[in-house]
Amino acid sequence: FNPIKTSLLIFVSSLFLSCNGSVEATSKTSGSKATEIGTTVSILDNKIWKIFQDSKGNYWFGSNGKGVYHFNGKILKLITAEDGLIDNSIRGIQEDTKGNILIETPKGVSKFNEGNISTLKVIKSPNNQWKLEPNDLWFNCNGNANNVYRYDGEHLYELQLPKQHIKNTLGIDEKESSFSPYTVFGINRDTNGRVWFGTVLAGAFRYDGKSFLWIGEKELSRLEDGREPGVRSILEDKDGNVWLSNFKSKYKIGAKATYEKLKAVEVSGAIAQNNSLYFNSGVSDNDGNLWMTTYSSGLWKYDGETLSKLEIKNKNEDVLLLTIFLDNSGVIWLGTDNDGAYKYNGKTFEKFEANQ
Repeated sequence: FNPIKTSLLIFVSSLFLSCNGSVEATSKTSGSKATEIGTTVSILDNKIWKIFQDSKGNYWFGSNGKGVYHFNGKILKLITAEDGLIDNSIRGIQEDTKGNILIETPKGVSKFNEGNISTLKVIKSPNNQWKLEPNDLWFNCNGNANNVYRYDGEHLYELQLPKQHIKNTLGIDEKESSFSPYTVFGINRDTNGRVWFGTVLAGAFRYDGKSFLWIGEKELSRLEDGREPGVRSILEDKDGNVWLSNFKSKYKIGAKATYEKLKAVEVSGAIAQNNSLYFNSGVSDNDGNLWMTTYSSGLWKYDGETLSKLEIKNKNEDVLLLTIFLDNSGVIWLGTDNDGAYKYNGKTFEKFEANQ
């Protein structure tokens, strides 16, 4: 048991806060153009937890506690609660069909459009009525219960995942947990538009607009050594198999809402002993290669046959990896917990500097 490799689990678990359902929609305007809001800065904060590129080519970098950065290719701006954000800890960045940027925080979701920032009001869905549309955006806000949030372009609806028999299947007693096992870590869509939810202890759920498929496996919940890795990222490979936060196993989904567990990668004993086999963020590049970040165990690439490790270092210091993002041009970016953002140049990863 290595406490360094599990530090992210403890660290992120300590940040659980829910979207604030009582917040009224408010707004603050600071000009008609995106670059007129915020403060011009020269560098990013060290803790960049989210990276996003919008349809106009602008980059957004979400920090853990300092606000969100906007980069138009020339000017780097820092936007904070003083400019209208509901909170400075950024947990997600998305764009809707109207070009609005939705900024997710532990306290709610802020909507940004051309210098105007407003807070989305949460509506509790009557009778927990689930729905899935192609343009929906989904959020979790690091909730402390089994709540997720669906944005249909107008409203933010609060929903609850369906409870399962996790005590019999996974040996998890909800009454003994300090927080809900259904707390959502990761949300991703597959190539068919179905939405996946990864939880802290209750495995993973897939919603297809009509029904749920539950994948309840102990390796996705509480391990024999006491670790609770959770499902932080859901990644689909070129064969349609789903990888759930680890590269030991993958899941083949059947036509009738069933699944088959398969071995993902042949891993040597040395790799298994010296590295964390769980990833917290992943992407599939334009060639179908899978890229996965493992916080303190480096970046891993899987080309369909070989699993290879790429160490990201700043001089002799390990760079702690939190998120990975594929931009509009197919370039891979990394967000870190101690060294800002990194960009792939085709051979290696270089630290992003706005003034270069």
